[in-house]
Amino acid sequence: MSENNFELLLQESSTLHGHLCPGQVLGVRMALVGLSHIGIADPKGKDRKNLFVFVEMDRCATDAVQSVTGCSLGKRTMKFMDYGKMAATFFNVLTGKAVRVVALDNARDKVKDLFPLIEDKYAAQVEAYRIMPDESLFEVTEVSVEIRPEDLPGKPLSRVQCSSCGEYIQDKREVSRDGKVLCRSCDGSPYYTVRTMSRE
Repeated sequence: MSENNFELLLQESSTLHGHLCPGQVLGVRMALVGLSHIGIADPKGKDRKNLFVFVEMDRCATDAVQSVTGCSLGKRTMKFMDYGKMAATFFNVLTGKAVRVVALDNARDKVKDLFPLIEDKYAAQVEAYRIMPDESLFEVTEVSVEIRPEDLPGKPLSRVQCSSCGEYIQDKREVSRDGKVLCRSCDGSPYYTVRTMSRE
């Protein structure tokens, strides 16, 4: 990829994210590396139905990966795996080829050597991550992934009602307990606590 194309992708990503930061540079480059390894040349065009991405972080780089690939949670072409790691797996649905790309933590150690006069460490990282070779920034591993039918794009494969709260659950996210169909919240693992609305 040419430097001009990279800068354009970085600009698009930073606009989506709201600012330019080291995570944007890493995320754009991570996506380009992943796409290259699985043979996806046009992720937002002719290859858009052949690409699936798993991201392991809910940080800046995820916005960059989304921007470059066109994959998103809403399109059901991106899955968030809450691992807290600066890593993503890129999967070519057509060929079955998948690679996991991990940002190398020791890349930070090389930043000061490359840009010793930039005092702001984040500004130095932005500049260093632009020019460092891929092998200094990432480890790429070929992996196998399996996507369940209920996780693929398209219409919901199922829709059932929770026997406790009455809300509907799509795509086999329900839990069966003692002969009852429950949503995950009613099964005892909600991420929220219900509060009573005060009336004045």
